[in-house]
Amino acid sequence: MRYRSVLRPGLFEGQTIVVTGGGSGLGRCAAHEIAALGAHVVITGRKTEKLAAVKAEIEEDGGSCETYAFDIREEQPVKDAIAAIVAKNGRIDGLFNNAGGQFPADAAAISQRGFDAVVRNNLTGGFLVSREAFNQSMKDHGGAIVFMAADMRNGMPTMAHSGAARSGTENLAMTLAFEWGYAGVRVNTVSPGWIASSGMDTYEGEFKANIPLLKNHVPVRRLGTESEVSAAVCFLLSEAAAFITGLNVRIDGGVPLGTRNIPLPDGRGTTAFNGFHRTVVPKVLGG
Repeated sequence: MRYRSVLRPGLFEGQTIVVTGGGSGLGRCAAHEIAALGAHVVITGRKTEKLAAVKAEIEEDGGSCETYAFDIREEQPVKDAIAAIVAKNGRIDGLFNNAGGQFPADAAAISQRGFDAVVRNNLTGGFLVSREAFNQSMKDHGGAIVFMAADMRNGMPTMAHSGAARSGTENLAMTLAFEWGYAGVRVNTVSPGWIASSGMDTYEGEFKANIPLLKNHVPVRRLGTESEVSAAVCFLLSEAAAFITGLNVRIDGGVPLGTRNIPLPDGRGTTAFNGFHRTVVPKVLGG
């Protein structure tokens, strides 16, 4: 079986596309689709064994993949990794800044160390990887960059650190889109809402208990799939989006819309798209 993408076969043929945080969840899914569309995909992360497992999956499906283990929050390892990728492949055509992470906590309980760690993970790291991809490759031939943001339109209660970082990411992308447009580099963001992905299994306590109830607050009456996020990312990386830059694409089922005093009507909602043949349902959702 292969990834069932809605985009045309061979779309990324001959390209090298980097996916940070490609060892699990949304990054793993996007890496599979990008490879299925013909690109040589480079996945990065901090855990060698997770990257190796995804590489094996992609190659088993007939795709091309290589891996680099490093921490996107550390400047020199980022510089070295991008240099190695360019030296081996000649150029970087696309970048999906997917890597990130956070933990639930009330703002009053977040320490400076915890706040700084999440901002470095979700904002600083993406900046460093993008800067190096631009300086070492894309400024000479163009390219496309997609940042991972999040649904923070109405604030991000219990995740103030992540909301601040993701908002910064969206603004950063707009700035880079303006500054780097002359070189043929486009920069956009995607903002997923509640997506049924492996990251849901990292939470505990009350936050975890609420996950199965989230669909009751979504106008389209369900959670999103990894494939629905990946499809938007791949479109923004593709030539079809050549005149789209500085844009944020919300993939949230309409959660930020409406007001809390108007209840959602019952109904069947929309049908999920799932093109990823290796998707894994989170345990918290019965997987």
